[in-house]
Amino acid sequence: MDLSNLKPAKGSVKTSKRIGRGEGSGRGGTSTRGHKGAKSRSGYSRKAGFEGGQMPLVRRVPKFGFKNPNRVEFTGINIDVIQKLSDEKGIEVIDFNVLMENGLVSKNDMVKVLGRGKLTAKVEVTAHAFSASAVKAIEASGGKVNKI
Repeated sequence: MDLSNLKPAKGSVKTSKRIGRGEGSGRGGTSTRGHKGAKSRSGYSRKAGFEGGQMPLVRRVPKFGFKNPNRVEFTGINIDVIQKLSDEKGIEVIDFNVLMENGLVSKNDMVKVLGRGKLTAKVEVTAHAFSASAVKAIEASGGKVNKI
């Protein structure tokens, strides 16, 4: 066997419809487009969401609420995660780069340290924001809080 006798599997390749190639082809004349109307014309393209004149779903469904384009979304990192990092990896200074290396945040995230869990390790934590309970827990264990 070599490259010269390779063929696709039987039935896997179909010949395409050759539309508009004369009456003898069986697909001449209107070229499978029917008679008249917008869909038979060249250059026709239906608007996205158009439902044939029926009120489109996008307009039928009620809209409500508001999404503030200026909001700042934080990725939450809890105290128990910091304790785990300290225990398993022996890290005493936890900053954005450490969190990124351990796959907890991605490079464009804003980090907020939250207060779930218990902290016994003395760690210096640097982040964009802290909850009040997280600050209390870090400082109670002898650690330090740095806000970016």
